[in-house]
Formats: sequence, C-alpha cells, structure tokens
Amino acid sequence: MNGEDGQLPGGSTVRREAILRAAVSQGLLHPEEALVAAFIDMDGVAENVAALHREFSAIPQVLHAFAAKANCLVPVLAALKDLDMGCEVASEGELAQALAAGFAPARIVFDSPAKTVRELRQALSLGVAINADNFQELDRIAGLLEHSPSTSTIGLRLNPQVGVGGIEAMSTAGATSKFGIALNDEGNRSRLLDAYRRYPWLTSIHAHVGSQGCPLLLMTEGIARVVEFADEVNTVLGRDRITTIDIGGGLPVDFETDHPISAFGSYAQALRLEVPALFSGRYGVMTEFGRTIMAKFGFIAAHVEYTKEAGGRRIAITHAGAQVAMRTVFLPEVWPLRVVAHDGSGRIKGGDLVPQDVAGPCCFAGDLLAKNRLLPVLEPGDMVVLLDTGAYYFSTPFSYNSLLEPGVYGATVEADGTVRFTTLRLPQSIPELLERSGAGQLPVPAVLP
Repeated sequence: MNGEDGQLPGGSTVRREAILRAAVSQGLLHPEEALVAAFIDMDGVAENVAALHREFSAIPQVLHAFAAKANCLVPVLAALKDLDMGCEVASEGELAQALAAGFAPARIVFDSPAKTVRELRQALSLGVAINADNFQELDRIAGLLEHSPSTSTIGLRLNPQVGVGGIEAMSTAGATSKFGIALNDEGNRSRLLDAYRRYPWLTSIHAHVGSQGCPLLLMTEGIARVVEFADEVNTVLGRDRITTIDIGGGLPVDFETDHPISAFGSYAQALRLEVPALFSGRYGVMTEFGRTIMAKFGFIAAHVEYTKEAGGRRIAITHAGAQVAMRTVFLPEVWPLRVVAHDGSGRIKGGDLVPQDVAGPCCFAGDLLAKNRLLPVLEPGDMVVLLDTGAYYFSTPFSYNSLLEPGVYGATVEADGTVRFTTLRLPQSIPELLERSGAGQLPVPAVLP
C-alpha cells in the first residue's frame, strides 16, 4: 500500500504519523506507563523482501537467509520465514531463535567464527548448513562426521582480502580480518585445495566482504575472487565439487532519505556484470542480508521528559538513549540517526527549527542521540522518533542503568487507513528485570513469628 503522500510504505511520513497516533490512542505509548516503544512497518518489510526475491530471480537456485543478528525477535524471524526467507545464525542462541521461529534446519546456515563442539554437533545432527571459519574448525567437523554422518551442507569461509570500506570495524575482507581463511596468505590456496580434495562432504564456499560502508565495487570484487577459486576447485577436482556459493550480505543501507526499498537491483546488476557465473546455473547461491532487510522499516518513539538550556544550547531529555541506540551514542560520527519531532498525540511537529541536543536517560554525559540538531522546539510531553532503527537497535537493547526493554510492535495499515498492531516483544516488567538480575537467587527471608 502506498502512503497518502505517494511514497512507498516504509518511507511515508503520513504513514509513520498514522502509526504513532494509533499507538498513542491504544496505549502503546504513554507519558507514564509506556515511555518508549518501537515499531516495525510489516507491510514495508514484505515489500522489501519481495524486491529482493524479484531482483535475484535470474539465479536459478537461490536461498535468501536473513542475518538473525540484525533483528533476532522470534516473531520477526517467523514473519520473514513466511516471506520465503531462510535464516543465517551466528550463535547457539540465534540458532534456537531460528528454530523457534519455524525455519526448517536445511534453510538455516551457521556462520559463527567460534563454534563449539556442542554447537557443531547440534547443527550437524539437525542438518543445518555450516560455514567453517578456519582449518581447525574444519578438522573438528571431520572428526564429528566420522562418528555421525550428517545431511548438512558444509562449506569454508574465505577472506578474499580485497580491502576495507568506509567503516573499518564493519569490514571483513581486509588483510588481517578475524573472519575466514585468508585466501592470499602464503600456502593457503594449496591447503584449501587439499581440504576440498580430502573431504568429499565439503561442497560449499562462503565469503562476506563486510557491512555498512562497503561500496558495491568492493563487494563484487570479493565475490568474484571467491567464485574464481570455486571454479579452480571444480577444474582440478571435478566440475560438481563445489555446488553452492554463499555470497553473504552487507549491502549498504540508505540512512539519509525516506526511500525504503533497498538497492538490491543495483547489486544484482553489478554481480551480473562482474560475476556472471553466479547467474549461469552452475552454482546454487545463498545470500545473508540483514540490516538491508529491516533497518528502514523500524522506528523508536520516546517521550520528552524535560527540557533545559546549558551554555546557550537547548537540551531535550528523552527516554531513548544508549539502551536502544548504543551504536549511535558511542559512535555518532559513524552511525548518525535521523530524528524527527512529534507532539504527544503522535502528530508531527511544525514550527521554526532550533539547534537542540537530544539526550537519553542513561547516567553518563555522552548519552546523546543528536547534537546541535535543527528541530522544532521540543517541550515536555512531546516525542522524538528515531528513524531507520529496524536493525541492531531496539531488537538488541543495552541494559545500562537497568532501563527496561521497550515493547516492540509490528504495524500494518489497511486500505481504509486502520492501523493494526501485533506484539513482537512485550515491554519488560520490573519483576522480569529483577529475575534477570538474580533477585530470585537470594534466600527467602525468614518470617518472624
């Protein structure tokens, strides 16, 4: 459904305002009882996933596995499963979440760089696909398979060593990355060939060049090197030795505009030009997009509690800070967020734009969502809305100051404008917080006579 302003669902200001106003009227946001809440535009997610399937449809056999780390809420994973996605996991916990969401094990891929024997044994017993991170892990898998055969698709993660993007911490194909086997290091190419020669169950290969900040040229160059190596293996050992190539995810997200649909078409076109073998049918292909799927379709709304001035600058103290926006608070120059102002009813605020700091509730000076940002004058009872936070923000909160985890709600908008909510995560309660922080481990006090 298009928004009333003609934009696509995830980017419609009118649509976002309708969701907020409905949330206020239904008590999901309240100045005393629900100080902060998060929302996911489920219609927008569905449209984005449809675009992904459409743009990669020229590949005869492809599985799009959502990177659970980007948003690990089980109802979100279940919704993505219903949109014909698989799931990429990187821990025992994420594997449990994927299984709880209903993913078939064969549509799950396990990518952690630190898999334990127990985790490997479980994944192999279920038939979950595995990308081994290093030669030691590969030998560990071989030992387990000697005792218990598995239906798992097993591959090796390569580091194509093509360089880093604009955010070094998010780049995984530098010369010294902790991930994968460095393809160009002395002796590794022959060791890799020997591994594929020695283990007939090793039929896949994987690479992930990095996430936000990696340009398409860097990503396609990395995938091209991996496909080139797969072709080499198949030339030396037989055409069908490697049958699957996992190209990872990492497509950058547009955090500057309201346009919601990700650049899947541009990426698919770049791959078709630079890595045509992916589209030839010689290989099954897997992708692992995460942030690209969810980021644009989530937002956080938080009440403004107080406003003040310090050194001539206005400051709005809100209930959203590092506990839901840790990346932005600690690395604001790398992960800036767009912030918009709404009144207490959910309507977008107008008026003159004034430089203001938007601060969170955490008890340290750097808990700032935005500094000197031009916004309509914020007052107590207003709300700030943090855009593009559907991945890596409210889904993985930071428990600083024991601030309660906010409720998360999926929103759909019907043709007549009616907004319907589905609870994706209930707001955390004080009893739940106390239980999580060990209160239940204290001895029960004796009852005095």
